[in-house]
Amino acid sequence: MKFKITGLLMMFSVVVGMAQQKKWNLQECVTYAVENNLTIEQLELDLASVKIDKSDALGAFLPNLNLSSGVSERSGLVVDPNSNANVSGTIFSVTPGITTGVTLFDGLRNIHRLNRAKLNTIASQYRLDDLKDDIRLSVANSYLQVLSNKEALEVAKAQYAVTEQDLKRTKELVDSGVVPRGDLLEIQATAATQEQQIVNNEGLILISKISLAQILQITDYDNFDIADEEFNIPLSDILNNSAKDIFFKALEFRNDIKVSESNVAIAEKDKQIAKGALYPTINAFFNYNTFYTNQFGPVADPDNPGQFLFDPNNQGNLLLTRESITNQFYLNDGISYGFQINVPVFNGFSVKNDMKRAAINLESSKLQLEQDKLALEAEIQQAYVNVSTFLKSYEAAEKTLEARTLAFEYSKERFDVGLMNAFEYSQAQSRIDNAKADVIRTKYDYIFRLKILEFYFGIPISLE
Repeated sequence: MKFKITGLLMMFSVVVGMAQQKKWNLQECVTYAVENNLTIEQLELDLASVKIDKSDALGAFLPNLNLSSGVSERSGLVVDPNSNANVSGTIFSVTPGITTGVTLFDGLRNIHRLNRAKLNTIASQYRLDDLKDDIRLSVANSYLQVLSNKEALEVAKAQYAVTEQDLKRTKELVDSGVVPRGDLLEIQATAATQEQQIVNNEGLILISKISLAQILQITDYDNFDIADEEFNIPLSDILNNSAKDIFFKALEFRNDIKVSESNVAIAEKDKQIAKGALYPTINAFFNYNTFYTNQFGPVADPDNPGQFLFDPNNQGNLLLTRESITNQFYLNDGISYGFQINVPVFNGFSVKNDMKRAAINLESSKLQLEQDKLALEAEIQQAYVNVSTFLKSYEAAEKTLEARTLAFEYSKERFDVGLMNAFEYSQAQSRIDNAKADVIRTKYDYIFRLKILEFYFGIPISLE
């Protein structure tokens, strides 16, 4: 038994360890964020509600059917439902009925409401997809920020390792009296600065990981991490397309533009619905009703329809009896059916004003669509310029790093033979540190801007 418990504990520890060691790649982060975002879940509920509105609009074409029944007991001077005469007593009655009705014509408003509901469902789906697009970009940005900070930390550690070697060698030279103690202090200050930079980079990694985890709505910050992968500048021919070409391509699939276009179509339906109130409304109806009462009623003469039998014991009085509930329902039933036409004549300007409001809303929706197109074009133009600018910045940063590297190697050779003091050497070290940091920063700035521009062109987000 002790062996089994120990084995289970070991298995549990392995499972927990594997869970804690999970490192997320970009695609996993994007997929998880889209599937677990609370705002997306809210919009999914809104979409479900809009689909119910569509069902309501479809139901308006169908006839209604209602069953009713009344049970009552009246005492005193009451009307006998059998004879319609006033009698003194107590009458118990049951009055069931069936009513149905259907709208035959209402100015085509039911058709326009159904089409509006369909358009609203489509618009809600576009809004949901647009939010997913925004979350994908947000995840990609945060993911790249974590990568940038991690790479910066690795560079800082590598630089510190070199400085440690310089510190060890300088200390030996100071102890042997070859170089002054001030050189050692200068190298020690450089090492302390690099240690501080390492701590700062570790803090930036933690903050950026927390930021990404919050977008994913993961609260286990301690065990959350992304895959340790190195991403180089991806190959892309997106700049072979003009900004105008990318804009026209974006108009075909961008969900925010589709939302605005759907809003225009919905506003047009609202205008048609408002106009439909000018036309007559035609309804058809059918009613069936009957009743049962505990009162006695005259007996019908089977040989003379419409006549009643007289009491054989008293020819002056009709023969009375109380039929069963089934017979009474059969004998007392009646139906009514017909059409009802309502013609709007004057309604306090409400219809006219509704039409004016619908027309204004339609024009407003059209203007909003044009504004959204202009905003999208401006965003794409800016993204296009950003890609070109950050690519040049990255290329310039690489050239600077290459030059700084050669300069640092030359400075190190001079420092090693005592032709350069520690202060000048630390300045050369600082310049190469800054150059490496600029390469990392411009690299990931360019990658993110490139992914934004590709996203506008319909290319899914990935770092491949």
